[in-house]
Amino acid sequence: MHILHVHMKIKPERIDKFIAATLANALNTLKEPGCVRFDLVQDTADGSHFELIEIYRDQAAHAAHRESEHYHAWAERVADDFAEPRSRTFYRNIYPDDDAF
Repeated sequence: MHILHVHMKIKPERIDKFIAATLANALNTLKEPGCVRFDLVQDTADGSHFELIEIYRDQAAHAAHRESEHYHAWAERVADDFAEPRSRTFYRNIYPDDDAF
């Protein structure tokens, strides 16, 4: 599995717009054959902090996602929403085993 968390700080006045755009991207991403999971979560202590938790079958599936029309549309729609540059953390799967997906 190819697992990443994308950490994002959003301008407070743009949160609703960001959520709407990101939900549209998430729904389309979940239709991709290589996507296992695509979650959007919001920090309860800091409502401007969001994470995308993305799980793909492999790096090629993630690369295909980054080339998709809906990803590019999302990136354009949210470009001005970020209060600071986003960052990513990559993980390796421990449990459940990759074969469970």
